[in-house]
Amino acid sequence: MARLLGVDLPRNKKVLYGLTYIFGIGLTRSEKILNKASVDFNILVKDLTESNILSIREALSEFVLEGDLRRRVSQDIKRLSDIGTYRGQRHKRRLPVRGQRTHTNARTRKGKSVAIAGKKKVTK
Repeated sequence: MARLLGVDLPRNKKVLYGLTYIFGIGLTRSEKILNKASVDFNILVKDLTESNILSIREALSEFVLEGDLRRRVSQDIKRLSDIGTYRGQRHKRRLPVRGQRTHTNARTRKGKSVAIAGKKKVTK
């Protein structure tokens, strides 16, 4: 079982996709890491040798990943809200930050809709 940066990689997946289970690594970054470590994309995680794992760890050390990246993102959001930017205010209110409409939609960010007490429906 390959364990990198405190994350257990799925054994029966290709290394290219297995690395994406680490926070901060997508397919493009996974390709770059494997190229730098000179590991074949099509090898399964369970078939990695110890030398392959070491070379991947070396390549991973160049990037900010997992806990450090999560900490950096939360600090950036906190900084925005502390200085009172528009984006920071949107984060505080748990509203969409990147200009999406909120009149309709935005249910993922806003949460379940709440009925307004005493409001009557219009009858035709």
